[in-house]
Amino acid sequence: MRILYHLPLSPYSRKVRLALAEKRIPFELRVERVWERREEFLELNPACTVPVLVEENGLVVADSYAICEYLDEAYPDVSLFGRTLSERAEVRRLLSWFDNIFGTQVSRNLLWERHMKRQLGQGNPDGAAIRAGYQNLKAHMEVIGWLAERRSWLAGNQLSLADFAAAAHLSALDYVNDVDWTLNTAARDWYSRVKSRPSFRTLLTDRVSGMEPPAHYMDLDF
Repeated sequence: MRILYHLPLSPYSRKVRLALAEKRIPFELRVERVWERREEFLELNPACTVPVLVEENGLVVADSYAICEYLDEAYPDVSLFGRTLSERAEVRRLLSWFDNIFGTQVSRNLLWERHMKRQLGQGNPDGAAIRAGYQNLKAHMEVIGWLAERRSWLAGNQLSLADFAAAAHLSALDYVNDVDWTLNTAARDWYSRVKSRPSFRTLLTDRVSGMEPPAHYMDLDF
């Protein structure tokens, strides 16, 4: 059985989980506490980050983008990057936006500062960073809403990895009740459609020890 090393609230791990599930590729989840820096895990990925995918033949693929591109090439029946050059370019553009810009401006400022930093003994949360995270989230919700109003899915006519990247970040933030869904109706409606997909079910039923999500987290219609 292929193995995915992950952390439950890692948006990048969640993106890969959604891609695997959407492609109906079976896999086993293993939580990897990267801060422990296990020797066995460092041999798989010297960067000591998740996600890391280990295929049944022993192939190791680290980094969420590398994993997703590998999956699309190795299991092409369900394409999440698009079929045409223009579709794939737009998916890659939005992947960069959500994984890098959204990840830095929003997810790191909220998930890390509010919910992980103190638990891992890395000091107290930075109030300025948290305020910036909430302010940046408003702007990003406008971007998502703008795309959702003009396209069937964020990158175009087909569901793609761009949708899963954005939804992975938002689902992790939603688990800790950090998303104000009244900010943008179009963004909320788009997210409702994404989380209604069968591939999203395991994310919605997962639980993090000591942390319970808000009641609406599992509600497909909010």
